[in-house]
Amino acid sequence: MSDAWQDSGGSARQPLSIGVKLLREGARLPERAYEGDAAFDLYSADRVEIPPLRRAVVGTGIALDLPSGVAALTLPRSGLAATHGISLVNAPGLIDPDYRGEVKLIVLNTDTEQVFGVRPGDRLAQLLLVPLIPVRLQAVAELSHTQRDGRGFGSSGRV
Repeated sequence: MSDAWQDSGGSARQPLSIGVKLLREGARLPERAYEGDAAFDLYSADRVEIPPLRRAVVGTGIALDLPSGVAALTLPRSGLAATHGISLVNAPGLIDPDYRGEVKLIVLNTDTEQVFGVRPGDRLAQLLLVPLIPVRLQAVAELSHTQRDGRGFGSSGRV
C-alpha cells in the first residue's frame, strides 16, 4: 500500500486515530473532501458577518485530543480565497499537542466591498496534522556553507 503508514521495515501500519470532541450542537467532525486529500475540512459552528477588510474569530465547535508528537495546522481554503478573498490572518494557525480547547479560526475578509456571511456548517478552513520530530537548538560559532548561503529574497531571480 503506497498510501499507508509504514514503519522503518516497510510494513503497513494502521492510520493514527485522533479523538475529536464535538463541543456543541451543530458542530461537525472534520472530513476529507476526497480520499487522497492531505487535509481535513473544518466547518464553522458560528454565524458571523465579516465586513470588508475586517476579521472575526469563528469557532469550529470541536476540540482535538492530539497525541504527543503530533501538531495540527489550520490553513485557508483556496476556493474561498480565490472566489471571495477569504483567508486566515495567522495562516497557518498552530494547534499544539497539549491544547484541548475549541479550535477557532481568525477569518479575514480581504474583499473591499462585499460582506462575507459565515453560517454554521460552512467549510471554512483546512486542518493538516503534522508529525513533530525531536529537535534541540544550540548556539554555534559558524554555520555550514551552502551554494545559497545568506542570499535571501529574490536571490534566485524572477523567472
